[in-house]
Amino acid sequence: MPEKSFFQKVYEVVAQIPEGKVSTYGAIAKYISSANASRMVGWALNKADTLEVPAHRVVNRIGMLSGKYHFDGLTLMQQLLENEGVRVIDNQVQDFENVFWDPSKELI
Repeated sequence: MPEKSFFQKVYEVVAQIPEGKVSTYGAIAKYISSANASRMVGWALNKADTLEVPAHRVVNRIGMLSGKYHFDGLTLMQQLLENEGVRVIDNQVQDFENVFWDPSKELI
């Protein structure tokens, strides 16, 4: 069986982020054993079909909506998160510590 590509690994992790939670590019990169590849995680998400991969649930290390420019309309990422109960003010996820989902602690 061929090894999964970096992008496939990213998509599999992101698909498991629960509604109402967010993760970070760095946490995902670290989980897939590519700790220095957080920008590549972002690149993978830019190439994803956002309907199949919940890319809106991935933010930067301090909870900012740094990927919002890759969604249709500048407020779509925020709207999708708010629809799931995540509060966002000025492109910043509120209560970040409580809505942060760490794949290294949640996935086996």
